[in-house]
Amino acid sequence: MVFFVGAGPGAPDLITVRGAELLRKADVVIYAGSLVNPALLGLCRAGCRIYNSAEMTLEQVTEVMRAAEIESLATVRLHTGDPSIYGAIREQMDRLKQLDIPFTVVPGVSSFSGAAAALETEYTLPGVSQTVILTRMAGRTPVPERESITSLAAHGASMVIFLSAGMLEALQDALLAGAYQETTPAALVYKATWPEQRLVRMPLGQLAEAGRVYGISKTALVLVGDFLGDRYERSRLYDPAFTTGYREGRP
Repeated sequence: MVFFVGAGPGAPDLITVRGAELLRKADVVIYAGSLVNPALLGLCRAGCRIYNSAEMTLEQVTEVMRAAEIESLATVRLHTGDPSIYGAIREQMDRLKQLDIPFTVVPGVSSFSGAAAALETEYTLPGVSQTVILTRMAGRTPVPERESITSLAAHGASMVIFLSAGMLEALQDALLAGAYQETTPAALVYKATWPEQRLVRMPLGQLAEAGRVYGISKTALVLVGDFLGDRYERSRLYDPAFTTGYREGRP
């Protein structure tokens, strides 16, 4: 049996209870290289076979899983954050289906959730933004043309950009070509929830410069949108004049 487990954003105590228990019982663990906090590997029992997938191809990862299944061993495929976001798990699951190897997915806390917590902010603010866009810049791995940064930025929604900290100059230009302004609030969050976490806030027009000044060019999220500002409307859910299924509003 193979368990795809989300390791969470970095802090070892942000893995789910289920994920931690599976790590403790695993016979084989294949973890996502430097993206997973090595402290989590300390949960593994003595004798557990541990592989770093950063050094492996899909074929090699699949072969480790296949060999473990032949021995009736439990395998944990440990991915950073939540495995459904930039985890490349679809191709692994399809291989396992072809080999008739059972698997299940254990969700995790994504780094975009960890980043919002670190910044003490909320992506969905009444009167500001009710949509969160998770995306990445096109680099060596392309993105569909209809999902270009400029196209998505046209919405002016809350945006979280993964895997793009090494292209801040181009990212800044692409965002400004959309609905955002030079003064739109932005933030760089380096290694959210890790001990070495760094938070840098700036107006969007200074994003690339901030990356140079603080030496941030990888393992960081870029957050953009007015949700990072001070303006928003009070939620109606807790407004005393608003009637819900649990209480009667009063004038």
